[in-house]
Amino acid sequence: MIAFIDAHREVYGVEPICRVLRIAPSTYHAYVAQRADPTRASPRAR
Repeated sequence: MIAFIDAHREVYGVEPICRVLRIAPSTYHAYVAQRADPTRASPRAR
C-alpha cells in the first residue's frame, strides 16, 4: 500500500488515498519517516 500511495500522492494526496484504503495517514507518514531515518525503526526491525 505504501508504494501505491507513493506512486499516486502527487495526483490525489495522501489523506484521500488513505481514506479509500482505510489506513491511517499517520501510518503512512511513520513509514516514510522510518525509511528516511532508519534509527527510528524499532530495535527488532534494526
